Amino acid sequence: MFINMPRALLGTLIALNLVACGTANESAQEAVTTVSNVANPIWPQLDIEVKKDAAIEAQVAKMLSTMTLEQKIGQMIQPEIRDITLEDMRQYGFGSFLNGGGAYPDNNKQATPQDWIDLAESMYQASIDDSLDGSTIPTIWGTDAVHGHNNVVGATLFPHNIGLGAANDPDLIERVAQATAKEVLATGIDWIFAPTVAVVRNDRWGRTYEGYSEDPEIVKAYSTAIVHGLQGTAGENFLAEDKVLSTVKHFVGDGGTLDGVDQGDNISSEEDLYNIHAQGYVGGLAAGAQSAMASFNRWQGDKIHGSEYLLNQVLKNRMGFDGFVVGDWNGHGQVAGCTNESCPQAINAGLDIFMAPTQSWRPLFANTVAQVKNGTIPMSRIDDAVTRILRVKARAGIFDRPSPEKRAYSGKMELIGHPDHRAVAREAVRKSLVLLKNNNILPLNPTANILVAGDAADSIGKQSGGWTITWQGTNNTNADFPGG
Repeated sequence: MFINMPRALLGTLIALNLVACGTANESAQEAVTTVSNVANPIWPQLDIEVKKDAAIEAQVAKMLSTMTLEQKIGQMIQPEIRDITLEDMRQYGFGSFLNGGGAYPDNNKQATPQDWIDLAESMYQASIDDSLDGSTIPTIWGTDAVHGHNNVVGATLFPHNIGLGAANDPDLIERVAQATAKEVLATGIDWIFAPTVAVVRNDRWGRTYEGYSEDPEIVKAYSTAIVHGLQGTAGENFLAEDKVLSTVKHFVGDGGTLDGVDQGDNISSEEDLYNIHAQGYVGGLAAGAQSAMASFNRWQGDKIHGSEYLLNQVLKNRMGFDGFVVGDWNGHGQVAGCTNESCPQAINAGLDIFMAPTQSWRPLFANTVAQVKNGTIPMSRIDDAVTRILRVKARAGIFDRPSPEKRAYSGKMELIGHPDHRAVAREAVRKSLVLLKNNNILPLNPTANILVAGDAADSIGKQSGGWTITWQGTNNTNADFPGG
């Protein structure tokens, strides 16, 4: 489907790759100080809705000036709830943490919304406890609410993106996002890893259902709509009490890998990478998305978690993205020369937050601190990353708003599976159904007997798909879906 063309700016990119490897202190410094404005002009300079605010920039600069190296690296590492304790949060002051698919408070699938709030509150309080790490910077919690607040029993579930895309209705998507944001806020969580804006061009890819469409224009329009639905609109209701932080993902090209191999190689030309696979970022970033997630895949042989060209030159310098770039699940460990426990290449390439599940975060923290001290990672790159993280937190009001259990929507249990949200879900299901050709199928004969067979015939879980309570949506019963 794609033509293996020579990479644009090949010589420049090879040089950048050598610099990003951090083989010498001087090269590491050059990675962030001497290379600039080399992105292919095909990438646009976006007019992003959310502009820099002088007061926020001054606030962030003042905070940064008081932070130790260890406090800065703490902001840049994101562990998973199964792998940290409250004592760890007090000691390291993680800037964020996550729950992956199939992770719940106390590892209990039937955890109640109050259990989620209790964990959010305890982690928050531990993060602002300065008794061990000297830091009072609040942490934020990111979750994969990809078709509703899908990790929480009883939450409203919407069709997956492939069904929503079939509806071709951006207004509907914005309302889906608004409902999802409220249910997430009801459990004390700040941040959603959505939307997925992969433009799927090979149906053999196992994550095809997570993409809206093979049409980049639909993906672009949807990305704009869902970011507005989750975050609000600049100058109107941006990151108001009923909004959450959003993440456009996965940057870039995950829907176009060779043969549809997951985490494989996208060999598109740079023009096709932009025109086909990047349009969701044009829409979502212009709408003000505050975070972007790096993709597992390669582009023309290089892992994107380690691509200084794409993460720094294209996304940040050319497109003007001033939020932060978060990694995917130990994605940095797949960069050439890296492991889950050590990857200065990714930081030097422009990654701002390591997503570091499992106990890999412990050696990763220590190694990253050491790599800054020995010059492999320049302090200027660390300061840039932390500035971006603090900027987003300030824009979201994290420094000013109450703790999770005291926020406006927190604890409003009636929002979980609210009838209005379920009405939007039913509308989305209706609009997702597409009959390509009616060969005397509809309307159904009301006197006919119709057999619906197979183990999915009476399975809410199988109808709901992956990312449904469990990661793959497996090992659930109908009893796990109250109201379903």
